[in-house]
Amino acid sequence: MEAQKANPFSPNSLGQDVNPDLDIERKNTPFAIERLTNILDGRAENTKIRREVEAVLQADPEFSRENWYFENQNEIHENAVRKTIYLSQKMAKLGWTEDGPEQPYCFRFLHGNLAFNIHTVFMKSILALGTDEQIDKWIPLAKKYFIIGTYAQTELGHGSNLRGLETTATFDVATQEFILNMPSFSAMKWWPGDLGQTATHAVVFAQLYLKGRCYGMHPFIVQIRSLRDHSPAQGISLGDIGPKMGFQTIDNGFLILKNVRVPRENMLAKFSQVLPDGQYKKQGSQKINYLTMIVIRVTMIRHEVVLSLMKACTIAIRYSVVRRQSELKPGDPEAKILDYQTQQQKLFPQLATVYAFHFVCDYLRDLFNRCYSHTKEGNFDLLPELHALAAGLKVITTEYSSAGAEVCRRACGGHGYSLLSGLPSIYMNLVASCTYEGENTVLLLQTARFLIKCYGMAQMGQSLPSSVAYFSSTIFGKCQAQEKKDFLNPDIYTDAYKHRAFRSIRNAVIKLQHLVQSGKAQHEAWNQCTVQLARAAMAHSHYIVVQKFTEALEKFAKESAIQRVLKNLCDLFALHGIFSNAGDFMQDGYFSTEQIDGVTETYLDLLAVIRRDAVPLVDAFDFSDAFLNSALGSYDGHVYQRLYEWAKKSPANHQDNRVFKTYLKPLFQNALSKL
Repeated sequence: MEAQKANPFSPNSLGQDVNPDLDIERKNTPFAIERLTNILDGRAENTKIRREVEAVLQADPEFSRENWYFENQNEIHENAVRKTIYLSQKMAKLGWTEDGPEQPYCFRFLHGNLAFNIHTVFMKSILALGTDEQIDKWIPLAKKYFIIGTYAQTELGHGSNLRGLETTATFDVATQEFILNMPSFSAMKWWPGDLGQTATHAVVFAQLYLKGRCYGMHPFIVQIRSLRDHSPAQGISLGDIGPKMGFQTIDNGFLILKNVRVPRENMLAKFSQVLPDGQYKKQGSQKINYLTMIVIRVTMIRHEVVLSLMKACTIAIRYSVVRRQSELKPGDPEAKILDYQTQQQKLFPQLATVYAFHFVCDYLRDLFNRCYSHTKEGNFDLLPELHALAAGLKVITTEYSSAGAEVCRRACGGHGYSLLSGLPSIYMNLVASCTYEGENTVLLLQTARFLIKCYGMAQMGQSLPSSVAYFSSTIFGKCQAQEKKDFLNPDIYTDAYKHRAFRSIRNAVIKLQHLVQSGKAQHEAWNQCTVQLARAAMAHSHYIVVQKFTEALEKFAKESAIQRVLKNLCDLFALHGIFSNAGDFMQDGYFSTEQIDGVTETYLDLLAVIRRDAVPLVDAFDFSDAFLNSALGSYDGHVYQRLYEWAKKSPANHQDNRVFKTYLKPLFQNALSKL
């Protein structure tokens, strides 16, 4: 098999002509980079498989990203479709099966360069919501791309409020069909990916009407385009919604349905069905459907959000040891900009955040797997906690990562503004993640509802889910740190985050109760507390990240070098959070002014400690140059040569200069006789 011939070693371990400024950063690394890579991959075997897969794909010119930054939207989309179909054929040829270990690494390596992203959601919806018969009919067709699907839920006027969706599906007993309509302009489906130019079928969510009564939102499989000539089906209008900030590989579209008829068996009926006589029948538990939504969030956090911040950190930190500017000491050569404390303070918290998010992702994955096992046995006890954690962690990872990518971009100065740096594309995709798979404010309030409920349980002495067990602690006192070194004690800073989260939730509850007791309706009182509730949910999520990072350190007790470098990152992540939100931690006197000064000093001291390990820490991400696709972030550090060589490929440098001939030449002619 071709993959077995691939290079099993790091793509960056081969002899290269490396920029001396970058090369010296890799000398005498105090920890084993390969071991850290294995930890990030889960185990050494995963690293081996990933490298083999990436080597095979990188060697195939069909997957080249060489001209990516010079393509227009239509070219990007067309190339993404071609690569996706080609990848499917290549995987089959290599024997990389659907459930095999290679597939995730294929999608990881080609992330952002493939089409049919929502086609996957289309299939997952059928698998989660369809009967065995419906799955047997539709999934084999979808897997082979004989049909392309989209997930049409969001409307022009409604997104997160699913109950407000306006699209209707009325059952016609005489014809055994559902008639789908959009009663208003705002009811058209808007934003679904793969809809604009590609999809032939859609899972459409609509309000079900039987004999004049609404039974709520239900999913229907609707054929929207002809398989013969791709023309819109009868009663359907659709198209592309136009340019977006990012995600150029995805053709987001609009869909209008007018008296569109679909057969009765096209309503996904795992949990509810409409009988031939028009009677409504519920079956099974719809709770398990939450797992489909949650698994998408769990997957996106690790494989899209955190991975993107890893890329941004790699680019910015490598560039920052190649770029020199001004003198640190009068008379010395220009200094590496990473030697400036201000640059370290921009970039190292982002690096620490990547590692913090990696370990909280491990925790979330393990919790999901436990919950999934329980639900298969009919036990849904873990589901509310999992839902709340996935929502809160989705918010904190997307908010911090999108902001962090922009910090990395700005830290690269003017060159960070160039698409060739890779950073603008990373940032644009991360910004979108704050909205898709759940708008972040809505998700925070969902987490808050869980926290408020659990706080009430704690007050009544009931047992609590593990993530909120700290609600049972009623006495926190004050921060016990006496000197600077105490702030490097995980118990000290974990307790601080715990205290902030508990106080935020308690204060929100007190205000909520006060408003209700003063005569406010429950919904009105809730609305007047939502800013505090959202902040409380964020504080809880931040605490969970710190807690899980500190717990992860214990796994490496026998690997002192690895544990040391990870603890430095854990300390920095925690102290940066306190440094950046000092007011929160000083409320009710938990931290004194002197203690906050101690946090600041300790935090700033850590920057110099992590400076020694910065490049090896991003090298451990093990990104090949082809994967990064950045003129600034290459392993060899030849930044300026690469920028120039890539710029020369710009179509503007090879096209006939129409602007000169049409507009400028007549003007310039006037000067010829005068100069």
